[in-house]
Amino acid sequence: MRNSPLKKQKLSPEAAKAKAERDLRYAKSPARRAKKADSQAQRRAAKKNGRSIEGMDFDHRTNRFVSVAANRGNRGEGTKSEGNKNYRVTRRNG
Repeated sequence: MRNSPLKKQKLSPEAAKAKAERDLRYAKSPARRAKKADSQAQRRAAKKNGRSIEGMDFDHRTNRFVSVAANRGNRGEGTKSEGNKNYRVTRRNG
């Protein structure tokens, strides 16, 4: 991510490496992998049924497709109160 246009933080090389490792650990966690697999399955099923889901993400809290903007930050409520108990993942990985 050296020259990435998505780089949002100015971090020292050591901090950037530590952050990359943390982010990768989170992305590979069983809960995150299950959510990703479930989301991909939901997208495939919606496309197969002819739904237009461009610009939309699957919201595991409401179990429906919402705009990308609405699916960030808990719909304006912040993310402090979010937890795994609030999410429904129908597909389990592994």
